[in-house]
Amino acid sequence: MWAMSESVSVRCPACGREHLYAAPSYPCTCGAPVAPPLDRHGTATAVTHRAWAEDWITLQCGSCGRRDQWPRPELGCECGTVLRLAVAGQTTTAQAGTEAAPAPAQRRRPFQPVTIRTARDAVTAAAVYLRWLGYRDIRRADQRPPSGIGIAARGLLAQVDPTVRPASLRDVECLWLTAMTESASCAYFSLAGYATDARARADTLGVPLFVLDLTGAPQPVNSLADELDATGVR
Repeated sequence: MWAMSESVSVRCPACGREHLYAAPSYPCTCGAPVAPPLDRHGTATAVTHRAWAEDWITLQCGSCGRRDQWPRPELGCECGTVLRLAVAGQTTTAQAGTEAAPAPAQRRRPFQPVTIRTARDAVTAAAVYLRWLGYRDIRRADQRPPSGIGIAARGLLAQVDPTVRPASLRDVECLWLTAMTESASCAYFSLAGYATDARARADTLGVPLFVLDLTGAPQPVNSLADELDATGVR
């Protein structure tokens, strides 16, 4: 488990409650923890809608200098309001430049998972894992899948299903068809696993399947996922 940054006091603009919050850190590809520097003089704002460019920020690793995209820190208040924390020197994904080239697969550090508590955490865990594999330019997919959440990277389309329903054959086929139209490969991440016919169809279509456990560690389900996990992006 990665350590958290220094705690700051946060006031909910909806109910006035005071919270003590420390932003979690996430593992860089080099293995060093990266945490967003919270703006002590900034004001927390209520999240009223979701947009990928607003949910993610670009941070630089203090160890290797790599610039990558990480989740913007958020806090849930007892009144039901989700608070978005101000980050010092923040850069949204829309402002980010080209990411650094991935390191060779043989130099990858052990994967450090992101604990899953919410659907947003599941997307974060999948994005961090894809980055660890060597994928770059991770972003929200242009097309919304019939179920779950779509994320894209350079040459890849992935679907994250944070529901308690096993992914169906139709889910896998829809992902594959969408990826085909974009001339991209694809991968599926599910919290609840897969129907038997969905697993068989994924093997036929060449779709790597992963199950996300609550620790945030993707577990390969088929041989295609095993190979991707072992080698990363070639």
